[in-house]
Amino acid sequence: MTRSAIVVRGGWEGHHPVEATELFLPFLAAEGFDVAIEETPDVYADAERMAGTDLIVQSMTMSEISGDAVKGLRAAVEAGTGLAGWHGGVADSYRGSADYLQLVGGQFATHPAKHPDEVCGDETDNYLTYRVEMTDLGRDHEITRGIGDFSLHTEQYWVLHDDLIDVLATTTHPVQPYHPWHRPITSPAVWTRSWGAGRVFVATPGHSVDILRDDNVRTIVERGMLWAARTR
Repeated sequence: MTRSAIVVRGGWEGHHPVEATELFLPFLAAEGFDVAIEETPDVYADAERMAGTDLIVQSMTMSEISGDAVKGLRAAVEAGTGLAGWHGGVADSYRGSADYLQLVGGQFATHPAKHPDEVCGDETDNYLTYRVEMTDLGRDHEITRGIGDFSLHTEQYWVLHDDLIDVLATTTHPVQPYHPWHRPITSPAVWTRSWGAGRVFVATPGHSVDILRDDNVRTIVERGMLWAARTR
């Protein structure tokens, strides 16, 4: 049975929304999705299209969203449309919309940088080697089952979140003498959220296409999209 997916992409170009989403289009097609591409979130305000959509894959860092669009997105997810995404394309979107932030359940706050003596003024200043560690829930969950803890060298997201998310993997920001915090901070790295009849999936790794090609990250994102999608 063919299912319907909409890929909503755009916003800050530093996250390569076109190249990143193109990476997953063949997978979605192979899984039986009829995929449409949208360059703005305005489609969320189209109630008829949302009602027929089984999965939204969003890659829209920062940007803005209208009141009607965020209202339509929330209504669609509540009615069963899945929402999935990675990194800033979902966890750093529409900073001015509290209603969107509540729907997703977690929001990018920062990505700690290297030692000041090591920075060079480009995006690699925020690249650290860190561990993604599975929770007890993650070890048994269909999205992350069989995936062990793994390391990445990329941006490590510090996330503000609520208790309604189900955390499948975490990452811990250590104490460093050049940072102002005084104890390690653990942030969710992969989580799910139930919202009405719908499901939300978020993975914070994915700053660049090479990270999305990492076997562990790609498997998690692919499984997460399938998990979030409405089952008709």
